[in-house]
Amino acid sequence: MNWLILIIAGLFETGFATCLGKAQETSGKESIFWWIGFGICIMASMLLMFKAISGENGLPIGTAYAVWTGIGAVGGVVVGILIFKEPATFWRLFFVFTLIASIVGLKAVSH
Repeated sequence: MNWLILIIAGLFETGFATCLGKAQETSGKESIFWWIGFGICIMASMLLMFKAISGENGLPIGTAYAVWTGIGAVGGVVVGILIFKEPATFWRLFFVFTLIASIVGLKAVSH
């Protein structure tokens, strides 16, 4: 269950990065809505991360933090490519896949 909570926390990290990017692209009321989304996502991400590492069966902080930031990093690159029209070069995609492999590896060797 803690792994699922951690994955959701990582997705909220991607959400707050997306909201931050959209808030910078917009102005007026639209920008305010993106800033509100940013605040909601960052709070949800942090609270879920805390929940995933807390308690008797909590995940180790080092592993959890690496996986959490990895999910956010991969999500940020994917959102950047799909929404913000960033380039999808071979090397960017290569390193995203190595990051995914590292996240899977940390999950495999964790208790």
